[in-house]
Amino acid sequence: MQRTPNWSLQQLPDMDISQFRQWQALLEERTGVCVSDQRKTFLQTSLHARMREQQMDDYQAYYDYVTRGPLGAIEWSALIERLTVRETSFMRHRQSFDCVSSHIRDVLSRPGKAAPLQLWSVGCASGEEAYSLAIIVEQALRELRIDKRDYGIWATDISLKALEQGRTGRYPTGRLGGLSPAERKTWLTDLEEGHHEVLPSLRERVCFSRMNILELAQAPLRDLDIIFCQNLLIYFRRWRRRDLLSLLAKRLAPGGMLVIGLGEIVDWNNPLLERVPDDRVQAYVRRDSSESLE
Repeated sequence: MQRTPNWSLQQLPDMDISQFRQWQALLEERTGVCVSDQRKTFLQTSLHARMREQQMDDYQAYYDYVTRGPLGAIEWSALIERLTVRETSFMRHRQSFDCVSSHIRDVLSRPGKAAPLQLWSVGCASGEEAYSLAIIVEQALRELRIDKRDYGIWATDISLKALEQGRTGRYPTGRLGGLSPAERKTWLTDLEEGHHEVLPSLRERVCFSRMNILELAQAPLRDLDIIFCQNLLIYFRRWRRRDLLSLLAKRLAPGGMLVIGLGEIVDWNNPLLERVPDDRVQAYVRRDSSESLE
């Protein structure tokens, strides 16, 4: 590993086009994320920060380091924290959560066996999305006066740091986003210095796990009532978005709902799904089909 004397005082060189393409390809190969030419500065800045910590000033040497051996795998895990963590907030795009709320009420109102509800927050980042789903379910149970109905929420992301924050359930006021004052008061406890903590009754409903979206085909989750996947697909190429959405569709239970970000993909259809007729959201419901997972 090449190390530079007085590295913290030196200006790292700009990344040339061949180096950018090399790093661009590595990130897409390992995470699916496509860094556009317009985001070259973001990639370079993120690499700079980590390379300085490692006292390195050569892109090729650092590339060789992260792509070789066990130490490289450890370093890649540290680097990925800088490259993939996304900013989010509670009830981001409230219309999508309102759509889920309506669907959940419909599911809870159906007669028959009261099976546990299963929800999945894909690319959950630091957990605000998953806890928003928990709030939606809890509010539906209260409004329908249902005392006993089990449910669980899977929250997956590639970032271990983000997942750890999700497990703590602690957030600054700026992350509370679309929550109403009543929701803040009901579901969060105020802490010191403008921070808030999600109630334990919600935290115990969410299971945070690391998952690379490229490993979706091997994911054990299936028969889900809700799959919520917003602001993740925009980082992938169009063909990969379609492939991932098709895999997600197969993991829905009949009657289950898939919610993605509005406009994240256009002109996409899947024989298993029917789009929700609401222009404010991009959501699909799985038809009653016996087609099994591949």
